[in-house]
Amino acid sequence: MRLTLLGTGDARQVPVYGCSCVVCDRARVYPQHRRGPCCALVECGGQRWLIDSGLSDLTERFPPHSLSGILQTHYHADHAQGLLQLRWGQGLVIPVHGPADPEGFADLYKHPGILDFSQPFAAFERRQLGELTVTALPLTHSKPTFGFLLEETGLEETGLEEAGLEGQGRRIAYLTDTVGVPLETTAFLAGKPLDVLVLDCSSAPQPQAPRSHNDLPRALQVIEQLQPGEALLTHIGHSFDAWLLDHPDALPASVSLAFDGMGI
Repeated sequence: MRLTLLGTGDARQVPVYGCSCVVCDRARVYPQHRRGPCCALVECGGQRWLIDSGLSDLTERFPPHSLSGILQTHYHADHAQGLLQLRWGQGLVIPVHGPADPEGFADLYKHPGILDFSQPFAAFERRQLGELTVTALPLTHSKPTFGFLLEETGLEETGLEEAGLEGQGRRIAYLTDTVGVPLETTAFLAGKPLDVLVLDCSSAPQPQAPRSHNDLPRALQVIEQLQPGEALLTHIGHSFDAWLLDHPDALPASVSLAFDGMGI
């Protein structure tokens, strides 16, 4: 299994339009510091699934029939706007598996084109996609939102999984957008040791509890609860990048910032 983080920014992205902070100016000069809409690509066996679709150039990045489908965390525009153009394609059908939220991006449901929204996930539902097993994990956000547990399960192990036995593949949790993690999701993941946790952390420590996204203390609390082998912070805002320049020792050794194009 390979997970590629295609975008690691928050809704503003980096650089922010009109902002002249040190992080945004740096990103304009050095493209490796840019952050696009938060999304990823998971590849396992013959399957290639896009996680979220906020990129505006999906039709250029992914030729027809190059994707198995899309795992949609939720329907905020910065995570779903790429679907608006993709839907007008021809000659194929692209399944979109996400939460049941017909009003989340209503025009897509009214005019889906080649997008198939007919199989929304239920909470904690587990689906076998070739050699990839995906479980929908409820998160705490301002719209119905799922994170995804991604497990590498060889086809020869599928019978073991159905019998309630665990396979030996890698296990990655992708949890964005969220503030904290719901108790039931934390309990579910407690019995499934994570090789990697990719976690929303949009801002530096905040004086008041954030409403929709983790700040650093809340992200570190989640990491302490779930004890992954490695933790990567994503959905990064420009002000958090700037804060870290002044606080280079703020992250524990097992926690690091994700960046666009990073492969796991």
